[in-house]
Amino acid sequence: MRLAKLISIIGILAMTAALIYGFTVGDFFAEGSQLASMPWGIVSLVDLYSGFTLFSMWIIYRERSLPVAIAWTIAMMSLGFFAGSLYAFIALQKSGDDWRKFWLGKHA
Repeated sequence: MRLAKLISIIGILAMTAALIYGFTVGDFFAEGSQLASMPWGIVSLVDLYSGFTLFSMWIIYRERSLPVAIAWTIAMMSLGFFAGSLYAFIALQKSGDDWRKFWLGKHA
């Protein structure tokens, strides 16, 4: 479980740096429209949001509260795996070193 926590912390830090860089140096709308105009840009976006959706389904399954699950899903769709890494880290912390509780949440 220590390795999973370390990986999630690295994900949080990497995504924090990438998001800060992107929002301070890049032009979200200009670069986003350019990305969406390229075939591999579209493939990348479909791949990305397919992963976000699958991860969000896991969040919705394991959370006790639907409003909390919806908030995490919105965070996932807007902040990407910054939110996913943070969610995983929090879930790991709350699991008490129990993998079953980590994966299944309220169903454990």
